Amino acid sequence: MSERTDALARDGVLLARAASGFALPVIDVTHPRFAVPDDDASVGALRRAFMENERGHARAPRFLMRWIIASAARKSRFLQAVFNPGATFLDGITTYAMKLGEANLLPPFDGEVDRSFARSPHVTCLRLRMQQTAALIADAAARELSEMPGRPLHLVDIAGGPAMDAVNALIFLARSAPELLGPVRIVVLDPDESGPAFGAAALRELAQPGRSLHGLDVSMQRIAYDWAATAPLDDCVAAATASGAVIVASSEGGLFEYGSDEAIVRNLTSLHAAGRGARAVIGSVTSGDEHRRRMVAESSVKVIPRGLDGFAPLAARAGYAIARSRPAIVSDQVELVAVRSEGE
Repeated sequence: MSERTDALARDGVLLARAASGFALPVIDVTHPRFAVPDDDASVGALRRAFMENERGHARAPRFLMRWIIASAARKSRFLQAVFNPGATFLDGITTYAMKLGEANLLPPFDGEVDRSFARSPHVTCLRLRMQQTAALIADAAARELSEMPGRPLHLVDIAGGPAMDAVNALIFLARSAPELLGPVRIVVLDPDESGPAFGAAALRELAQPGRSLHGLDVSMQRIAYDWAATAPLDDCVAAATASGAVIVASSEGGLFEYGSDEAIVRNLTSLHAAGRGARAVIGSVTSGDEHRRRMVAESSVKVIPRGLDGFAPLAARAGYAIARSRPAIVSDQVELVAVRSEGE
């Protein structure tokens, strides 16, 4: 075992194995190694660091920045993924590894350039994004279960990768309100197998005796999914409602950031199911400010910086309204609640 792996073990950090064979720490945002400060002062400081980083990039000649990035990318799996001209989105495992934090990186993501990248304000924003999403999921699930504790809970995660937003929501609930939890099913709708496979391995580690999810009836299922064709989601929602389950859906760094307007409306309509489906949907919405738009324009990763003002009308078309949001500079994490029409 490496010195870093030994340190993680001493701090009680769990490891799970990815399909490729390497082991990665299991993110638990209630653990000091993974928690990101989310108070107003800390978020303000992160915003200032982010803007200073952006100003530094803007001052450098564009040709020089391209050369620097190309040179660094040869030594960094993170930069290879972010600036790969052929990639329009980040794969689930690489995105997950970025959220580990510099001190928790293990091979093959622990090169010097990778560690430097992991320290950047932008990556800290991604870590905060997941933490905020998990907290919103937990709050919504607790609210929905409060009237009928022990009712089955289905956490539907669209483009969820390892679904660590849903897994961490369960960690929150297991710590704060275990009496609410009955059978829990995490359903990951994702075209990729490797991310959900790692999430399932992480869930198994967390369920071992003496660990945070031990004793809970929790399972994870991955369904191959393309958000342009919602039939699998329709079936998933129908099965959950038929079983009497509470449905809380989420998509962190997924549908609301990369999806077209029509795809967002179509998926939210499926989740709404004419008022019978998910009462709450949590997700991240890419910021629409000028700095974020410039970053998107310079990257091959094509999120859509529509901002809350551009997103809210799409949610309304599907029967949802934004109940609250939490900022993480590069995105806003939103909780949507179903709005029932007079005929429902």
